[in-house]
Amino acid sequence: MPPASTAVLLALLAVVVAACSPSPVSPTDTASADATAGPDDDPTEAAVTFAPPPADIPTGPLDEEVALAVARSIASVGNPEPAAIRALGDTGDPRVLWVLSDWLRIAFDVEIYDAATDAADELSGLDLRAMDDFSWGPLTDHLIAWDLPAFDGYVDTKAAIYRFIEPGWAPFFEDADADIDWRLVSWGGVRIDDRPAGATGPCPNGCIPALDDPALTPASEGDWYPDDAIVFGVQIGDEVVAFPRNIMEVHEMVNATIGGRRVAMPYCTLCGAAQVFFTDADGGGTGEIVMRTSGLLHRSNKVMYDLTTQSVFDTFTGRAVSGPLHDAGTQLEQATVVTTTWAEWRDAHPDTTIVAEDGGIGRSYDLDPLGGRDDDGPIFPIGDRDDRLGVHDQVLGVILADGTPVAFPADEALAALDAGEEVSLAGVHLLPDAGGLPATLAGEPLASHQAGWFAWSQFHPDTLLWAP
Repeated sequence: MPPASTAVLLALLAVVVAACSPSPVSPTDTASADATAGPDDDPTEAAVTFAPPPADIPTGPLDEEVALAVARSIASVGNPEPAAIRALGDTGDPRVLWVLSDWLRIAFDVEIYDAATDAADELSGLDLRAMDDFSWGPLTDHLIAWDLPAFDGYVDTKAAIYRFIEPGWAPFFEDADADIDWRLVSWGGVRIDDRPAGATGPCPNGCIPALDDPALTPASEGDWYPDDAIVFGVQIGDEVVAFPRNIMEVHEMVNATIGGRRVAMPYCTLCGAAQVFFTDADGGGTGEIVMRTSGLLHRSNKVMYDLTTQSVFDTFTGRAVSGPLHDAGTQLEQATVVTTTWAEWRDAHPDTTIVAEDGGIGRSYDLDPLGGRDDDGPIFPIGDRDDRLGVHDQVLGVILADGTPVAFPADEALAALDAGEEVSLAGVHLLPDAGGLPATLAGEPLASHQAGWFAWSQFHPDTLLWAP
């Protein structure tokens, strides 16, 4: 980018709030809203329709002239030429739209943004500016919904663009055997957390800093946290721990030992999902895993990676998708996470501990760090969605031994249990506990967690859904 644009980019990175992945920022500093909802629509409930995909999508390698145009557009990613990016719209190959989506995501220079938007309009047949002030959102939503194929070599093209933003992502792109659909990966607005294990300070360039081995205090010392505030309750063996949501919203990742087991606990604020994965050898890991937030998103779900091996994990499933742990076939087992209030968890588990008010690192935490950021629907592209529920409706999800996913709308399930009704599907039974929804199968506990419906359904599109 030209010097002025580079200064703008660095300034924006410097002010990123490390508490969360921020809303995308357009050249006019307008946050992206749901790309397809009208101004009077509720994006969490509105029916979503997409324009039809372009006709005559080629297959096979790019034509020579198209490949040359792509190469010219990224020839000097640090000082891009608007004309070279605009020329992508003249290629006639809609697969190039993935490159334009990547340019739009990092285009803090207005000329580059306009060039990429014009080119994307030409190739897609869309009027992106009429859909949203930040055209990256509606474009990428459409590309995902269309399942538009990428061209051979797209990963290398994307790597050239993304490594300019964060050189620390280079190992993720270099694994030719990685099981990552790079079309669905985008920048979350923050840099990689590559601080060493046990680090307590912030990232110099702005990241979401993991919390390693947080200090825990007895419940009696947890009166700083409001009774009606949300905690994520975890019980492993005889140890019970409450993780306040406000602290998890800041760190989004905890590495800890609970009940003698080593675990990693990612919290995807964008999809409302707190999970616990065993990282010791008994849980499918190595005992040396230190999970970190990459700063990348996969269809609006955080992308986590192991600092020790640089292996990327699917945050929703716990499966390694790149690096040495992917080669080893690593699949981490999950523990149950109960989403409830602090008062209900404390009353049901008086022996619980809670993460210390300062996290054990001398930090202060707002009670509402996100300030309603996600109230109007997903702020990053998610593409097509399952309209059986609202996108942000919370569901309790489990995966059966045969791989069958089962989901229960959380509010409806809690109401049914409160009314004395049975809540069960596919042999899975929910039982009320501490205001949350633990799941059992044949009387045995099942690993489970809550998540926003859009996230659960897109990772498990064939999920069975309980209805009251």
